[in-house]
Amino acid sequence: MITIKELAEILNLSTTTVSNVIHGKTKEVSKATIERVQEALTKYEYVPNISASNLARNKSKIIGVALLARPDKYPNLLTDPFISELVSSLERTIRENGYFMMIYIADEIGGIIQQIASWNADGVVLFGLMGSTWKKVGERYKKPIVSIDCFDVTERENVVNIGLQDEEGAYLAARHLIENGHRRIAFLSDNLHGVDRERFRGFRRALEEEELSFHDEDFLQLLISEKSAEECFRDLAPRCEEYTAVFCVSDLYAVQLANAIRALGKSIPEDLSIIGFDDNMLSRFYRPAITTIRQDMEMKGVLAGSILVQMIEERYEGEKEVMLPVSLIERDTVKKISC
Repeated sequence: MITIKELAEILNLSTTTVSNVIHGKTKEVSKATIERVQEALTKYEYVPNISASNLARNKSKIIGVALLARPDKYPNLLTDPFISELVSSLERTIRENGYFMMIYIADEIGGIIQQIASWNADGVVLFGLMGSTWKKVGERYKKPIVSIDCFDVTERENVVNIGLQDEEGAYLAARHLIENGHRRIAFLSDNLHGVDRERFRGFRRALEEEELSFHDEDFLQLLISEKSAEECFRDLAPRCEEYTAVFCVSDLYAVQLANAIRALGKSIPEDLSIIGFDDNMLSRFYRPAITTIRQDMEMKGVLAGSILVQMIEERYEGEKEVMLPVSLIERDTVKKISC
């Protein structure tokens, strides 16, 4: 690979002149010289040393993306449609802004802390971290951070959080079931933390407005840490006969529950109504198509990338917390029944 020094010798020019043309600093360079240098760059297939250039500016042009994935829940995190859509739009936004994305997936916080501390990244996007977990990262990393779906993070100067109206979304889901005559409704999730906690609050609020009872056993908890997801849904499916509808905290769970119910010889929504959350490709392509709460995963990634770039370049003047809206998408998995 040819160097600037070698190009300068071939053209009988100074290395400063060649470097200035390469980097667009051509005020003091004649048009003829600029053309000569550009022709030589093409002829000799010059490739700039980005690492050296960034090092001189104390910038890496790298944006790190760190994702925390529970191995019991996500054997391969990027196979989750929600995650794949989010990461795809995030990568595109980072690339279009002239940066490069470095992604790291870990199943425990120690791995993320160690990796982030070793990166010379200009900024980091964090996903899947909650409470004190993400704070451990924030204490080690002082450059700009954009968190996605995190909580209690915006008290730090260098953090902006991209969130969602999770509580409102679950409220809309429960209201839709209630308005279609359902009174025995279960809530399905694997935990009650973070976004699932907010969705549970919205779900309960809708039930309480109609004075509908909710008992501990109406929380259908997936004990994924103890057995596979397939086993969990197979075990939970018979319990669903006690209900006319189930709200699932994700489209992935809604599809998995629908499969388990159908394996029992039951039909959706004739025997059980199901509503999900996300409006990802699973909900659109599954049959019957899943009624769900829509969030804009692409916009989440675009905002995370663009806001972080603005923070890195010290031109972000927006809010510390950006909350994206949700909406109900009616499809084919909710049956209207008589009260």
